[in-house]
Amino acid sequence: MPLPKLFLCGHRGMVGSAVHRAVEARGSHQLLLRNREELDLMDAGAVDAFFAAEKPDVVIHCAARVGGIHANRTFPADFMRENIGVSFSVIDAARKHGTARLLYLGSSCIYPREAPQPLQENALLTSPLETTNEAYALAKIAALKYCQYLRRQYGCLFHSAMPTNLYGPNDNYHPDHSHVIPGLLRRIHEAKLRGDPQVQVWGTGRVRREFLHVDDLATGLLRLLEVPDPPDIVNLGSGTDLTIRELAEAVAAAVGFTGALVFDPAMPDGTPRKLLDISRMKSLGWQPQISLTEGLRRTYADFLREISSAT
Repeated sequence: MPLPKLFLCGHRGMVGSAVHRAVEARGSHQLLLRNREELDLMDAGAVDAFFAAEKPDVVIHCAARVGGIHANRTFPADFMRENIGVSFSVIDAARKHGTARLLYLGSSCIYPREAPQPLQENALLTSPLETTNEAYALAKIAALKYCQYLRRQYGCLFHSAMPTNLYGPNDNYHPDHSHVIPGLLRRIHEAKLRGDPQVQVWGTGRVRREFLHVDDLATGLLRLLEVPDPPDIVNLGSGTDLTIRELAEAVAAAVGFTGALVFDPAMPDGTPRKLLDISRMKSLGWQPQISLTEGLRRTYADFLREISSAT
């Protein structure tokens, strides 16, 4: 009996490449992969034609435009347009062509700024969003609610996962448009090479964040595909958090930087705290395996490999 066809959207990104590795290791699906040059997910007609021809049984939607505070504040219209475009073209084609199951990736940053901690799935849309990434959050909310409505109205098994802050191999290390861990890792690495006595870190260092290694996320997503009647929305995180100061110190230790960390309170902190309640996911038989210390060690080693190979 042939393996079910899995269309992995965004397979070259950090999340998609982790899922790719996990699926290949398990041999559980026949992978359908298309890069942006082969299939533009913003082109609804091209996406529809792809689904008509290939008839995927399962979709994991990892494709998204992502970035840190600076990128979200600078390009809000682009973040909204692109994330809505790539999501709705795929979701609509999957419903039209009878895809049995679609797993959409939301993000913990789409929960309200002041929601009670740890964040439970029912906190979504209960109060205002964090303004620094509002456009991205609105696009993600629209897509995951669309999956929920399609499931309710048409019986499609379309559901969503809500990952916390992710890090790991194949991340984006752009000096201005990256998330916190790759941004810190690159700046601290370059400071170490230059022999700088200190590194500046945005914000007060007091806000708290949760981080999950992307390989742990991948195993969680594959576990969700095994659940016959999954929740519409389920959180995936590490279940623990730390301050940005503690994170910066951990990154500095992984890099081997011994200089000072100087925090700039004039720069935005973002949401005061963002910790997920992962009890629902644990009840489905999954929990993370990679500690932050080990994950940062692996990530820095991968970063050095990327530098050495000029990728």
